Amino acid sequence: MDRIEQLTQAGVRRRAEQLYSQFDSLRQLRREMRREMLAESRKHPANELLRQIPRLGPIRVALLIALIQTPHRFRTKRQLWAYCGLGLHTRASGEYSFREGQPRHSKRAAAPRGLDVNHNHDLKNLFKSAATHAGPSGDALGVFYQELLTQGMKPAMARLTLARKIAAITLKIWKKGERFNPEHLKRQAASA
Repeated sequence: MDRIEQLTQAGVRRRAEQLYSQFDSLRQLRREMRREMLAESRKHPANELLRQIPRLGPIRVALLIALIQTPHRFRTKRQLWAYCGLGLHTRASGEYSFREGQPRHSKRAAAPRGLDVNHNHDLKNLFKSAATHAGPSGDALGVFYQELLTQGMKPAMARLTLARKIAAITLKIWKKGERFNPEHLKRQAASA
């Protein structure tokens, strides 16, 4: 509070004191809510399974459980990627052409236009932050990330690939109820 002592105007000083007192009460409320969120998360059967995944700590797991609720709403990992904003958005402006007055489907494939902007921002942030923190680590996810970089992949694309991999592993472990295995990190074909 020594910065408040430096304020000379009475009105400015009073507003600063009020803001600091609000901040202190919010900090206490945040601690209480965090404890309650973690307690509720521990009651969920998926908590122990998801905590095995490196870089998914108690807060990220609690958020996953709250945001996804059930893994069975996603049939494939690609559906989860699209929901999280990690899936590619494709679009073709010339999908149809007119011949003899009739619309005909074009043979040209849709081109990728980047990541889909219609997604759950909290989940995207969760998986991307887990991937960012896993990069410099020495655990299985960090080794996977370093392998991507040594293969010549750009760091941003490697983080996106790692975020997708974490999401796919999360879905698989949660759906099947199995333990985390670093073998899940092996690169595989883009099969669903």
